[in-house]
Amino acid sequence: MNTTDFYRNLAEAVKSGKIPYVIESGEGAYLTINGKKKLNFCSSHYLGLAVDDRLKEAVKEAVDKYGIGTGYRTLAGTHTLHVQLEEALARFKGAEAAIVLTGGYMANCAAIATIIGKEDIVISDELNHASIIDAIRLSQVKNKFIYKHLDMGELEERLKEAVELQKTPKENGEEPVILIVTDGVFSMDGDLAPLPQIVELAKKYGVLTMVDDAHGEGVLGKGGRGIVDHFNLHGQVDIEMGTLSKAFSVMGGFITGKATLINFYKQKARQFLFSNALTIADTAAVLEGVKILEESDELVKKLWDNTNYLREEFKKLGFDTGHSQTPITPVMLPDENLARQFSAKLFELDVFATPIVFPMVPKGKDRVRVIPSAAHDKKDLDLGIAAFAKVGRELKVIS
Repeated sequence: MNTTDFYRNLAEAVKSGKIPYVIESGEGAYLTINGKKKLNFCSSHYLGLAVDDRLKEAVKEAVDKYGIGTGYRTLAGTHTLHVQLEEALARFKGAEAAIVLTGGYMANCAAIATIIGKEDIVISDELNHASIIDAIRLSQVKNKFIYKHLDMGELEERLKEAVELQKTPKENGEEPVILIVTDGVFSMDGDLAPLPQIVELAKKYGVLTMVDDAHGEGVLGKGGRGIVDHFNLHGQVDIEMGTLSKAFSVMGGFITGKATLINFYKQKARQFLFSNALTIADTAAVLEGVKILEESDELVKKLWDNTNYLREEFKKLGFDTGHSQTPITPVMLPDENLARQFSAKLFELDVFATPIVFPMVPKGKDRVRVIPSAAHDKKDLDLGIAAFAKVGRELKVIS
């Protein structure tokens, strides 16, 4: 293939793609697009910290004191703020230790690929996030099992198969590691992994467990401590991954677990060893965010008050909101064109809620995904609900 054909094929592959809207403001309850104020009904800034004055001040103070840049953590990049942040996150999550990386995607790759090799075994929920899927691919593990979404009966069947495979030692004579990995909150539907049952099965068969808590941080559990806290399973899940880009509204990801595991990651994880540390600004912002949540659960309570109100009003109108157990509120529209049209009409009414279509979800499972936040007041929610009602009736989604 010559270069002309190569670029022609690329252009053909993306010709139906849509360039994302460009945000021209901070991302609070409202944001600005093309110079117009829009109700922010779809970002994952659950607690409104993206525009919180306390985080802004913390960033300014840290940057004034320390500057901006860092470096490789293993060379000259580990700053006192990084150490403080890892200690704060471990305390917040009720874990022995924590490691911070530059993103949740990187954290998942580090968490899995560092401890899983070709001859080990991974068992994964079929709807796990793309970063988990890619992390498993990166590990080059040959024996991977997928179980039906949330199906504990099938998980146990896969475990039985894995335990049989485990009887064949690896080339080095060691027994293969078996890891069950699941999202905590599934980002498209908002449903929860049945973590107590997963932990019970893991103990029964003597295997490791990992949960990606990206959408649980700052949302579930006491003061937003996540899904492990929500189910009171502290010390019973081997690996917890969290992201700092959702509720904390900052760049970064982290892993918590036993100190032995975290120390191993700090010495062996390529995503940690060969990538820059978080900037001073990001680190200071997250430290302040953790402090806010440790001091008060006010923002978490407001998030849930808004979530319950929004979902109840949508149901009264007749919208199908799926089986969400979290602030992620899908409005199901089983047709890609309908979902896109619905979102476009909302935008005309100054409500920003993006369509979720294939390949993010299977064909026929299209939707507009709404996420309220603690930044919204009731009048903001009512504005969005009224827009959904108007468009829903116009497009004959509801009567």
